[in-house]
Amino acid sequence: MTMTLFRIVRSPLTAATSIRPRQLLAVLLCAGSIIFTSSVVAQDRELTVYTYESFTAEWGPGPAIKTGFEAQCSDCTINFVALDSSAGILNRVQLEGDNTRADVVLGLDTNLMSIAEDTGLLAPSGIDTDNLQLPIEWSSQTFVPFDYGYFAFVYDTEALASPPTSFEALINAPDDVKIIIQDPRTSTPGLGLLLWMKSVYGDEAAAKWEALQPRILTVTKGWSEAYFSLFLNGEAPMVLSYSTSPGYHMEIDKTDRYQAAAFDEGHYLQVEVAAILERSPNKELAREFLEYLTSSDAQASIPLGNVMYPVIDLEDALPESFSKLIEPTRTLLIPSDEVRDNRSEWVNEWLESSSAR
Repeated sequence: MTMTLFRIVRSPLTAATSIRPRQLLAVLLCAGSIIFTSSVVAQDRELTVYTYESFTAEWGPGPAIKTGFEAQCSDCTINFVALDSSAGILNRVQLEGDNTRADVVLGLDTNLMSIAEDTGLLAPSGIDTDNLQLPIEWSSQTFVPFDYGYFAFVYDTEALASPPTSFEALINAPDDVKIIIQDPRTSTPGLGLLLWMKSVYGDEAAAKWEALQPRILTVTKGWSEAYFSLFLNGEAPMVLSYSTSPGYHMEIDKTDRYQAAAFDEGHYLQVEVAAILERSPNKELAREFLEYLTSSDAQASIPLGNVMYPVIDLEDALPESFSKLIEPTRTLLIPSDEVRDNRSEWVNEWLESSSAR
């Protein structure tokens, strides 16, 4: 760019007008100012969003949401930074503190909200969430929900004709009924199961974990290993996942083979949220993005991209398979501050009661 400007100054027009060195310096300084200003404007319209890997995957909702938002905003760019999990997102911004590059964090959930808010790194969203459709009342001024789902055990109908319909039935199931679960220290569904058991059994959870051990084939670090590498390859008839997982198989794989078992005790809820960083110089653009995240255009990518429920009524745009999913008889959710205050103790309780150490 600088060389191009210099050639313009040295063109025949420049020679004819006899620009003196001082005038030349003024022209170059002016041009430099224009370049600098343009760079600042471009930088101010860039939004860095920390999220998790599956959100930004080719088959996830991220690419469509990025394309849709950039098409409607004025000269803006969304830069997704993909991390390994929702806990990884929180750990990253905590480590970076006020020096974080993130403008938005997307993918925290109800279990991490109080921990995240305690950091002091988040700003009020400024988004009206009153019209969002959730199984619970929403009151947070910081976090904006963008999807939700229920933890459930998905089973292979070809391997298990009659699945357990409660935790008690699972504990007392025949020896050949095995489940694959995830570690609550490293996996969102794993933590979900821990809280699901705690919400059902309370102080008796440790004893129930011990009683459940014969049913557990293995404990994996993450969901993908449990679901894709083991369950879909027939290693066990049941796996910890989401009640919405069968919707993907029905729509994409065109099969009813994989279904979620409805438990009499109810199912534990997960609401995924996004929030703005207090240090962000792009709060206005960040709010535009969160507003778009809850729009019909963006939400249409959620059911099959994230395999979760949208937070608005998509009407006919909701995949037909979602009408065939199980509906929990009871929604279970432990308050976020209670999870914050007891998570370590409950994880230790799980470790002491299980063979996963």
